Amino acid sequence: MIKPGHIIAAAFMAAVVVLSNILVQYPVEAMVGRLGLADLLTWGAFTYPFAFFVSDLTNRRYGPRVARIVVLVGFVCAVIVSFKLATPRLAIASGTAYLFGQLLDISLFARLRRQAWWRAPLAASVVGSVVDTAIFFTLAFAPFAAFLGPNDSFALESAPLLGVLSVASARWMSWALGDLTVKLCAALLLLAPYRALMRFVLSWPEAQRSPA
Repeated sequence: MIKPGHIIAAAFMAAVVVLSNILVQYPVEAMVGRLGLADLLTWGAFTYPFAFFVSDLTNRRYGPRVARIVVLVGFVCAVIVSFKLATPRLAIASGTAYLFGQLLDISLFARLRRQAWWRAPLAASVVGSVVDTAIFFTLAFAPFAAFLGPNDSFALESAPLLGVLSVASARWMSWALGDLTVKLCAALLLLAPYRALMRFVLSWPEAQRSPA
């Protein structure tokens, strides 16, 4: 039975995914010392972690089955928007990373949900973020994934790691580290609103812990 809360969660997930796919086109034009953030981050890196936030709250309230449905709604939106705004290779990388990262987040959250309140959302978001980042940047830019589309020569150029270190690497590796850093920081910062909202959603009459 579809409940109003299911629709609300799916709508929030769709909004996060669509907004992130739009904002990923805009670099963060700022400097931190000698580090140019425009070479590492887009604004989409700051909105995407809310996808884990939405799926974790949905999982807490309705259980993993409904959370997976909400994630699939986001996946459809991600594919549609990505193919409109990006190349097929980037769209495939984005959709694949989102799906694997979110489903892993849900599975891990379900295993840890009965432990300390912070453990499930933090561990699930961290692991999901690592997997999401690894899959996206590997499929989008690694040379061996050229079967998905042409390689990006600029992304493959050697440059100082993170733009400032003496160690050199392909630019896309610095982009991946910058993106992952934001996601991990967001996983920590979102614990406070998660705690506040967790108490709120569990107090709603239809709240329940559904089986996997």
